[in-house]
Amino acid sequence: MQDEIDFKERDFFTNPFNESELRDVIGVHSPTDIFSWKSPSFRKLEVDSDSLDDEQMISLMLNQPRLIRRPLVTIEDRLIVGVDPEAIRMALASI
Repeated sequence: MQDEIDFKERDFFTNPFNESELRDVIGVHSPTDIFSWKSPSFRKLEVDSDSLDDEQMISLMLNQPRLIRRPLVTIEDRLIVGVDPEAIRMALASI
C-alpha cells in the first residue's frame, strides 16, 4: 500500500515567482538548469544562449514564466527539473 504524500502545487503562470522565490527554487543550481532553452518563447527572443549570464536568465524567467522548465519538483532539498519519474521515485524513497 502506498503512503499518502502531502504536496503543494503552484501554477506559476497564474501565481508567478518573485525574485526571491525563484532564487530559492534554483538554490545551489545554475539558472541554466531550469531555463527552457527549447521553448518557443526563447526562440522568439532571437538571443544567443551563450550571451546570457545568470542574472539575465533570472530576469527573463521572472518576466516570462514560459522560460522556466516544467515541472519543477522539490523533494526535501532536492530539485528535479522536467519529467523524471525515476528521480522522483528515488527522492521519495530517501524521505
